[in-house]
Amino acid sequence: MKILMVCLGNICRSPLAEGILQAKVGDKHLVDSAGTGDWHVGEQPDRRSVSVAKMHGVDISDQRAMHFNPIFFEEFDLIFAMDKQNSIDLQKLARNEEEQNKVKLILKEGLGVAHNVPDPYYDNEDAFEHVYQLLDDATNGIITKYNL
Repeated sequence: MKILMVCLGNICRSPLAEGILQAKVGDKHLVDSAGTGDWHVGEQPDRRSVSVAKMHGVDISDQRAMHFNPIFFEEFDLIFAMDKQNSIDLQKLARNEEEQNKVKLILKEGLGVAHNVPDPYYDNEDAFEHVYQLLDDATNGIITKYNL
């Protein structure tokens, strides 16, 4: 099974989700991340994401932002959107119902609540810690739900 985490710019939320899940399952080939926007392609995750991950023993500093490409629907079995707008944007790129069904809201799948993972980009370090905790809990639920 291959999993893709998706947020807007691929520098805050989805790199954290990727790193947390990789650290838990120990498989760098299981999960990747991308953004629906392309303005950060090739950049490292936001320094605050790198910092909060490091505080929890997760290294995401080697990740580089990538733009979501519809070909990813063929490469990944599950695509976890960080918020409802990301989900809508991904659904519009899907070419058929099978691809649409791969798109899931991460907190709904992992915690059973259809809430957004808040974008901490314009906020402070505490917001990044909050996002980390949400994604940490959500990935536990995903591991259980999908037997990873």
